[in-house]
Amino acid sequence: MNIKNSNNTFKIVLSVGDESGIGPEIILKALYSHEIPENIDFILVGSKKNLQNTYTHLRGLGLENLANPNDLQIHDLNISSSDNESKSGYGDSSFYYLTKAIEIVKQYPNSALVTGPICKKSWSLAGHHFSGQTEVLAKSCGVKNVGMLFTAKSPITGWRFNTLLATTHISLYEVPKSLNTQLIHAKLDLFKEFCMTYTEKPTLKVAGLNPHAGEEGILGNEEIDWLNDALIAWNENNRDIKLIGPLSPDSCWNSSAKAWRQKDTEKHDGILAMYHDQGLIPMKVIALHYSVNTTIGLPFIRTSPDHGTGFDIAGKGIAQSQSMIEAIKAAIEMTKNSRLLNTH
Repeated sequence: MNIKNSNNTFKIVLSVGDESGIGPEIILKALYSHEIPENIDFILVGSKKNLQNTYTHLRGLGLENLANPNDLQIHDLNISSSDNESKSGYGDSSFYYLTKAIEIVKQYPNSALVTGPICKKSWSLAGHHFSGQTEVLAKSCGVKNVGMLFTAKSPITGWRFNTLLATTHISLYEVPKSLNTQLIHAKLDLFKEFCMTYTEKPTLKVAGLNPHAGEEGILGNEEIDWLNDALIAWNENNRDIKLIGPLSPDSCWNSSAKAWRQKDTEKHDGILAMYHDQGLIPMKVIALHYSVNTTIGLPFIRTSPDHGTGFDIAGKGIAQSQSMIEAIKAAIEMTKNSRLLNTH
């Protein structure tokens, strides 16, 4: 792996995330992987001491396939906190690693951001009241319409599986009150732009909010009251898109499971889910460790592994790094496919 800095080389800025979790471990494992192209400059944002301690500890457990922090380019941050070993201390550090990483990626046109997992509760304890990294990214970039998209490339068929969330980190109670025609149109606009970097005329599906997509008002009214009309109106202005829905959520992702496993089957380009778990459950069941979280609508590509901090297995050396590897690979592929290359 080429880890020396060069202005002509594609850069990935990688924020370490919460250092009391598995973030440092999966980063050191991923950066050793032969799946990562060699002509990439990595700039890690975090504590060099913590990464060195993690490396030493994991080597002591018998792990050998690890990148050595001494060979990596690290933007070393020492965050002053009253108690750096507390949840709030780790939350404070991970928050500032992210904000510094955003600052750095903005300086390099030929770059992307990959973020390690954070703990929202630790952020809150440290006084950083954001519901997730997506919201920090949107605020830092001054962008209102961003999308939380989960994507995975099948190692069996090469098909890219995409699920966009209409609503993100809110309670289930708030979901119906947050959904409206304007929001659905904004998310579909983002989804269209993303999918058209891969195919000229995408096919998009939309999951209904209610069981059986409301069953014509028997199981809920949102579909017949406004969602059907919202989709028709958007499709009228976007005739280059094949839009299907609202579909019954319990069967909407069946075709995704087939396309993930079988080459000779009908493919679609993405599904819009109405809320977080509606989209994430089938995504994680079908794609498992290959699923990647990405934020669309930003002035640069941002990806992240599709899992949390793994506090229960931190330090044991057993954390899987495939999702981090996929996040890095996706950041490279998406930036090269995107109009954002060399523009920010």
